[in-house]
Parts: sequence; C-alpha cells; structure tokens
Amino acid sequence: MTRDLQTLSRRWNAALVPLLAALVLAGCATAPAELPPVNAPAQFKEQGAAVAPKEGTWTRAQPAEAQPRGEWWRAFNDPVLDALVERADANNTTLQGAAARLAEARALARSTDADRAPQIGVGAGANRAAGLDRVQSPNAQTLLTAGANISYEVDLFGRLSQASDAARLDADARAGLLQSTKLLVEAETAQTYLSLRALDAERALVRESVDAYRDTLRLTQRRYQAGDLAELDVARVETEVAATESDALTLDRQRAETEHALAVLVGDAASNFGLRTDAWSAALPVIPAGIPGTVLARRPDISAAQKSVLAAQARVGVAQAAWFPDISLTGGAGYASSTAGDLFKWSARSWGIGALLSLPLFDGGRREAGVQSASAQLDGALASYRTQVLTAVKEVEDQLSALRILDAQSEVQAKAVASATRATALSDSRYRNGYVSQLDLLDARRSELRNRRQAVQVRSAQYQATVGLIRALGGGWETAVAEAAPAGVSPKVAVR
Repeated sequence: MTRDLQTLSRRWNAALVPLLAALVLAGCATAPAELPPVNAPAQFKEQGAAVAPKEGTWTRAQPAEAQPRGEWWRAFNDPVLDALVERADANNTTLQGAAARLAEARALARSTDADRAPQIGVGAGANRAAGLDRVQSPNAQTLLTAGANISYEVDLFGRLSQASDAARLDADARAGLLQSTKLLVEAETAQTYLSLRALDAERALVRESVDAYRDTLRLTQRRYQAGDLAELDVARVETEVAATESDALTLDRQRAETEHALAVLVGDAASNFGLRTDAWSAALPVIPAGIPGTVLARRPDISAAQKSVLAAQARVGVAQAAWFPDISLTGGAGYASSTAGDLFKWSARSWGIGALLSLPLFDGGRREAGVQSASAQLDGALASYRTQVLTAVKEVEDQLSALRILDAQSEVQAKAVASATRATALSDSRYRNGYVSQLDLLDARRSELRNRRQAVQVRSAQYQATVGLIRALGGGWETAVAEAAPAGVSPKVAVR
C-alpha cells in the first residue's frame, strides 16, 4: 500500500509541473470590470431657472437601485386605484413573463457556476470483444468495469470565473428589468384607471348637456306650435341634441375600451371585469421641487443597463482568456475484471490520474474574432447605457415641463369655464324672454360644453403627467428628496 501511495505522489507531482509553469502567465488576465457611473444633471432644468443649464453641471451618481420606492400610488388617495395596482402586481402576465426570464437567467448563472466545480461521476460497463492477438487470446472475452471518475478544469486565467460573473450580471440585469417592468405595469395601471375616471367625468358633462338641449328642444317645440318660431329653429335644436348624443356614445365606446385595457393590466378577462361609473375623487399629488438629478440612479432600467455593461466587460475577459492554455486534471478509480465474481476483488482494482494542457496554435483567426466580437458587444452595451441615461433625463424633463405648462393651462381654462358658464346663463335667460336668437343660445352652450370638456382633459393630463414623472423618477420620490433636503427638513407631499 505504501509503495502504491509513493507512486501516486510521484505521478501527481509530474502532472502538476505544467500547472506551476502556467502560473507565471496568469497575470495577463483581463483587469476587473468597473461599474459605469450615472452622469446625471445636478438639477433638472424645469425645476431651476427658466434657462438652459450651463456646461459642466453634470454629476456622477452612485448606483442606488436598492433604495425603497414605496407604494407611490397611495399618494392619490384612491382605494380603488390601490386595489387595482395590487391586483396588477399579483396577476399581470407581462410581469409574470419578466419574472420567468429572471428565473431563467438565474438558473443559467448557476449552470455556469457549476463549470468551476469538480465534476464527479460513477459508472459501470460490460464489453465483449475478441483479442487483437488471436494466438494469445483466440476466443472472445468479456470485460466488466465499475468505478468513479473526477475531472476539474484549473481556472488559472479567469475564463471560467469571468464567464460566471457575466452570467451573474446578466441575472442582475434581468432583476433590474423585472423591477422596471413592475414600475411600468403599475404606472400603466394608474394611468389607465385615471383615464377611465376622466372619461366618466367627461361623459357626465356631455350627458348633462344632452339634457339641457332637450329642455331647449321642448321649449322650442312649444313656441313653434304656438307660431312664435319657424320649423328651422326646431331642426337646429334637434341637430344639437343628436350631435351631442353622438359625442356621448363616442365617450361610452372609449370608456369600454379603456375598461378592457385595464382588465388586461390586472390579469383578468375583459368579459369578467368591470368598474362602475363613479365620481373622480383621486387626489392630485404635487411632487416637491428640488429633486436632484442623482435620483436617476434609482431607475431599475438604468441599473439593468449598468449590469449589462459589466457583463459585456466580463465576456471580453472570457474571449481574451482563449489565448491562454486550458489545463484540466482528471482522475479515476475502480475495478475491472473478466468475471463478475472477481470484479470487486482487491486484485481487480485500477486507477489513473492525468493532466492535460492544450493550447491552439493556429485557429484561422477564430480567437481574435471572438475578442473583437466581445469588444463590439461591450461598445454596444455602453452606447445603450448612455442612451438609457439620456432618455431618462428627457423623460423627467418632459413630465416636469408638462406639469408646469398644464398648471398654467388649468388656471386659464378655469377662467374660460367660468366665463362660458356665465354666458350660457345670460343667453338662456334672454332667449326665454325673446331678447336673443336661438343661435346665440346654442352657440353659448356649445362654447360652455367645449370649455368644460377641455378643463376635464387638462385635469386628466395633469394626472397622467404626474404618474409619468413618478415613473421617470424610478418610483416614490420621498427618499430622493430627503437626501437632497437640508438637515431637519422633511419632504411633504402636497395634494390638490
């Protein structure tokens, strides 16, 4: 037994000589990847002075995708919206698909990690063959084998570890995309629900106008029967009634389609889903000024883009490691015998160890092409990452400008509604007393309806832009504002 162990030791030492020689070259592996910073504006233009930001006002933001985003939709103070968003989080099929892709990426990462571990297996076999030397072995013989084998690839140059890192970073990017999809689904659910409530409010206005036109039609018909008006006046009012009813039916169709879209978002069949017509009672939260540009680092899509850049950098290292030798260690032990009864006897034992070093000398440019391909993928990932950051800044500025302009438009539109309402009341009174023509009354009512509907649409746009800004900021904004606020100042959410 001692002699066998000494022989085994000498053979292991001989096998390790190539490994020790390869260690000299191990320092040539790729440098570790670095996380690209988020180059965000120090302050958003729409929240500062009404001038373009000066050059050099960009700042580097540390990754902050782990910051809590909170249940931002609760700021609208609408229990129906709260329930719908919770249903969407639980049942939305797009979200479930993103979760499945994340699970797939994590399984692939575990599979890649397995390549770095020793591979151990057992096996048994039976072979029957005639000997090559028919003088010594004229008859066919049976060989029975049973044993275990082990193999291990020595990762001297980081090929396996960098491949494992790349797969793990891909999984992290998928996790970021899952969070981005979740935020998107929540925002779309909120926007669709708020659109439906806006349609309810607009439908109520139009139906109210239909009732008013019908009252006018009844008055006009009585005056026509009394001989005070011509049939033309009756036809005009009938036209207004029919046209306004048509507008109401158009809004009914739009509401039905919006309700069906909301059903898909919450993972329900449109045939089984319904929301009753209700008053528009959701509060309009006002996001406070002073949100820093570094809040963009919280966006899960930017986090996913960062992880994709790191994964591409790791794959460049994998491609570069192909220029170095592959070193594998193998070993096996078991029994071999021509008879089953002698298979597990000590005399039938067999074992073997080995080390294999392989290095392609000429491959027609395959390895160089692999490095170039990985480098091109890295350049593409960097470009996509920069595009993602620029798009994020654009989305925030879009929503901030929309909210600023819509706020001013809401004030002007409120004045228009007040004036149109007053004009309708005066026209109706004067018409009933015969001081103005029917055309004046109809024109006043059309103007009032148009301005009231415009006011509802402006209000709806304010809600849509608020949800869009929350999504562009990466979710709830309280944490970001608190970090930027002076000491002792707590950010508050205003509601209007």
